[in-house]
Amino acid sequence: MRMSEPVCEFIDEKRRLDDRREFGWRTVFFGFLRSRRHVIRRDSETDVVFLDWHHPWLFFLAVGTMLLSCVDAFLTLQLIDRGMIEANPFMAGVMGFSTQSFAATKMSLTGFGILTLVFLAKARFLDRIRIGIFLTALFAGYACLVCYEIVNLLKLL
Repeated sequence: MRMSEPVCEFIDEKRRLDDRREFGWRTVFFGFLRSRRHVIRRDSETDVVFLDWHHPWLFFLAVGTMLLSCVDAFLTLQLIDRGMIEANPFMAGVMGFSTQSFAATKMSLTGFGILTLVFLAKARFLDRIRIGIFLTALFAGYACLVCYEIVNLLKLL
């Protein structure tokens, strides 16, 4: 069985391209289940690398930051019950609706930020600083914030 001429030309054209794959949501979900790509395969991928596998340190930072965000939300609510105020004007406005909306907004914004930073961890900001460093800074910032809140909560008790 012979292929028609237009189909053959289309296939030949696709084979000449450097990268024939298409990126979509199926790719993202499939990558979570069966990650195979641990190293760079092409010279053209040296600038920004999107791998299926990330270093375990990124997993620690992502989970740790999310847990610290949960602790921060809990301690913030405890401090507000004892007379303190929310310093973040956006979150103070969200807290005006309900504590559930405050917690949901805080977790969703933090989670989205973490996912973005992990996805771009190998990329470079201004061609100098790896984006993964920002995840480390976010973790350190949340750790300092939680320590600050614990000290203030102990003062109020």
